[in-house]
Amino acid sequence: MKVVLVLVSLIFVASVGLLVAGRMGLLAGSMPSDLGVREGKLKPPSPTRNSVSSQADRHRDAPQRAYALIDPLRYDGDAAAAMPRLIGVLKRMHGATVIEARPDYVYAQFTTRWLRFVDDVEFLLAPGEGVIHVRSASRLGQEDLGANRRRIEAIRAEFADAR
Repeated sequence: MKVVLVLVSLIFVASVGLLVAGRMGLLAGSMPSDLGVREGKLKPPSPTRNSVSSQADRHRDAPQRAYALIDPLRYDGDAAAAMPRLIGVLKRMHGATVIEARPDYVYAQFTTRWLRFVDDVEFLLAPGEGVIHVRSASRLGQEDLGANRRRIEAIRAEFADAR
């Protein structure tokens, strides 16, 4: 019985410590210095399972980064109207902060509610393709348990409904 009590106490203390560290911003990580568009592409996905990208190279990165493959956002009509529509979607999402918005590129940060982890999310308009390329990546850790994929799919659904 004493062993169980000690284990429960240790788990409780560790949980409180993690929560306090998160609330103090100690789990936010640092903003990557290599975000943005380079030669018409967003940063490649991480070598670990904590990011998704619609520009992941299906051949060069496979199979190591196959988990990162995700479809871009598709839009109909005027390319110039697509990004403002996307920004509207982002501004309505919990934890999202739009950091940079240009006619062809948007960078946003998503902060989780309790532990205040920060993920970096980028969008690149490709008018010739009728799509907006996406990249979403966690700053910390090697596994995101599908959080970045779920986020992009939620954005995709809201973007489609925002027509």
